[in-house]
Amino acid sequence: MIHCEGLVKIYKSDEIEVVALQGLNISVDQGEMMAIIGNSGSGKSTLLNILGGLDRPSAGQVRVGEWNLLKITDEELVQYKRNTVGFIWQNNARNLVPYLTALENVEMPMMLSGKYDRHYAAQLLEWVGLKDRLNNKLQQLSGGEQQRVAIAIALANRPSLLLADEPTGSVDTKTSDMIMDIFRRFNTEMGVTIVLVTHDMALAGKVDRVVAIRDGMTSTEFIKRNPNLDQAAAGGGTIHDVHEEYVVLDRAGRLQIPRAYLQALGIESKASMEFDGEKIIIKTPKTLDETAVKLH
Repeated sequence: MIHCEGLVKIYKSDEIEVVALQGLNISVDQGEMMAIIGNSGSGKSTLLNILGGLDRPSAGQVRVGEWNLLKITDEELVQYKRNTVGFIWQNNARNLVPYLTALENVEMPMMLSGKYDRHYAAQLLEWVGLKDRLNNKLQQLSGGEQQRVAIAIALANRPSLLLADEPTGSVDTKTSDMIMDIFRRFNTEMGVTIVLVTHDMALAGKVDRVVAIRDGMTSTEFIKRNPNLDQAAAGGGTIHDVHEEYVVLDRAGRLQIPRAYLQALGIESKASMEFDGEKIIIKTPKTLDETAVKLH
């Protein structure tokens, strides 16, 4: 569904140049539900904006389904955003029109794309638990209810890909769990591919795969050990409870070792590496004195 290779995004102004993505590689399968995590400034929101058609890549490859987002025209980009991808922001104001009802908000993208279907709009709101709130204006809805309206809006034109940037960042834990259950239902029952950006490790623990981004590149992946694992049985477990961590290699064989491991070994700019026939061993480099003793 998604394939990025060597993806680069550079922001330029008169006095400064910022490289937000510097050769990022990532693939997402059709029907997958996964999360992207990373510190502030790591490039995760930049990646989501590129996948959502809100920003243009500078170089590399980025494909979503049949679309080549590096070479897409402005006219094609409109069709892509209307028909292929749905986007949910943390800030509800970017998703919702305040003077419309919940139902009218969901109907609006349908009308803009020529796919008006009031029955389906009402059905979406029912699926997100707002069957009795169709005709309420936004000021009559709680923050969590508004976010659920935003999910229905993002799905109004039946996209195959749903992107969500910190979708539970402004709601309480109960509402967060409800929203994740809604995502899982649309993922399993309708086959929608879902990519979440989050800094909440507990939230990330509820998806099948997590990709960590550091300094504009993919660093590690966390893959669920048992895809059929019941999250409730795991106590809503964290990533480390139910996922196994992998280091990601690029096409040239380069890898990013988690910083915590390097710091524990006191490794800064160089490391000693050995291959014993079965495994690769990375160690703190020997000092010149140690090397001289060994040679002697």
